[in-house]
Amino acid sequence: MLNLTFSQLSQDNFNQIVRLNEKGVVLDKWHQMQSECTVQEKKQINLIQSHLNTCRLTLMNEATIWARAIYPLLLLAENDNIQAWAEVILKAQYPHFELSGIVDGVLGNCISGTISTPYLVVLEAKRGLEAENPQYQLYGEMLVAAWLNWQKQSDNREQEIYGCYTISDTWTFLHTIVSEFEADYPIMEITSSKEYIQRNEAETILQILKFISHSKIS
Repeated sequence: MLNLTFSQLSQDNFNQIVRLNEKGVVLDKWHQMQSECTVQEKKQINLIQSHLNTCRLTLMNEATIWARAIYPLLLLAENDNIQAWAEVILKAQYPHFELSGIVDGVLGNCISGTISTPYLVVLEAKRGLEAENPQYQLYGEMLVAAWLNWQKQSDNREQEIYGCYTISDTWTFLHTIVSEFEADYPIMEITSSKEYIQRNEAETILQILKFISHSKIS
């Protein structure tokens, strides 16, 4: 059995374990995936943005941007039992490969103090010339999240999973349908959003995050 970690994934080895159907950027899909923000949420967004607008983000490291910009919006999207967590270990064992690693952030169903089913996985991508394409690592994280949700189901239906990678304060969302969990090659159908820059589009980002958390209440 092939054992891989998220950080090892690339276009070559990922295509050896999964059948991908990438549909690219579909703007209309993401326009429909938005829940309105409350007055209180808008005030909190403005507070977060006030700290960003006075900073030179290009000089900040990823951990600082994560703490100031990314994670605060994830927290605002919490809803009932859907919570935002950072540094979550995920692992899945498909018939012919095992995939595991640490996810930078998730929105997921929290039961008894642990994330039992992640619905959105967030990857904080590296910046600079030596940065690698974050796409396939995020694909792998979504594949594991889908498997964990599938394990909680009593039937063999497909799973809907969301993902996002951030570069500085720019967010790119992915919507994925995973099926054929017991086949030699599971199938992933992936649709992407445009890039959302938090300094200018924080409310839209939160609206998408809220849509995801509200649609996944059990």
